[in-house]
Amino acid sequence: MKAMILAAGLGTRLRPLTDTRPKALVEINGRTLLEITLARLRSFGINEVIINVHHFADAVVDYLKSSNNFGMHIEISREEDLLLDTGGGLKKASWFFLENARHSPLATRHSEPFLLHNVDVLSNIDFHRMLQFHNERDALATLAVQSRASSRLLLFNDQLQLVGRASGTGTPAYAPATSAAPNPSPTASEPAEIPSFVIPNEVRDPGPVSPPLETKGNTVISNEARNLTSHSESSSSHSPLATRHSPLPLAFSGIHIISPRLLPMLTETGVFSIVDACLRLAARGEKILAFRADEYYWRDLGRPSDLSQASRDLHQGAFCLDPG
Repeated sequence: MKAMILAAGLGTRLRPLTDTRPKALVEINGRTLLEITLARLRSFGINEVIINVHHFADAVVDYLKSSNNFGMHIEISREEDLLLDTGGGLKKASWFFLENARHSPLATRHSEPFLLHNVDVLSNIDFHRMLQFHNERDALATLAVQSRASSRLLLFNDQLQLVGRASGTGTPAYAPATSAAPNPSPTASEPAEIPSFVIPNEVRDPGPVSPPLETKGNTVISNEARNLTSHSESSSSHSPLATRHSPLPLAFSGIHIISPRLLPMLTETGVFSIVDACLRLAARGEKILAFRADEYYWRDLGRPSDLSQASRDLHQGAFCLDPG
């Protein structure tokens, strides 16, 4: 299994730490976020990794060289002039996951899934279980999600299929399925408008999907999550989803497992989000699923206060930097 670490971001929320270094080289308890992520991947047998870089790119390259790539095969995808966001970054690095399919397009369909991991998240999510979940359901993409507070919630139906995203207020917002067409490529100074999607009746059901894995964290829906969308059912009476259960809002954790056959489907160009691409593909009926990771430790490391809390969590034994 291969992986990509998304490490090109400017890390603006981590300033002043990122005024002199990339966020990948910010430290927790003396270890960089990049080293921690690589160690996690290595503990699951992942030794082939590509890392996208932009902000202080040479510092990342020099760091890896001085550490002998931590004994792994590591490639670098440079985003020199323009930061491409998560989707654009993956598309630029897609060659790394399609190497074996160059002479046989059919090989893409059967190629091994890969992991896409933000460098600024800390978790003990079991990648083996997540991969098993993905493979058993023949998903195009699987997103690690949790029932927790977030300003950017995704919506899933009772089969864990992605059906939309919540508005900025946290309440579900719907748009006609025709809006699922990709937006024109944004410029660096003009970020893409983020739409909300609903899958129409004829394509919203991807077919039989097995129940979630038999664990408490993957089968229990919190009262908070139910309450968040229950009041929206009447306001969305014209939505195809109104005839089914209210969609479940879940927070994305910055960790995906993706089948290589998704890569040729990335018709967006330039700067774009992989989540927006997944929403577009889900609206087409592609199987974009949620892996419930409620039982696992997870923390976003976007601000200095998050780093301090993660350090306290480590001292209290909530998470171990040496997995396995």
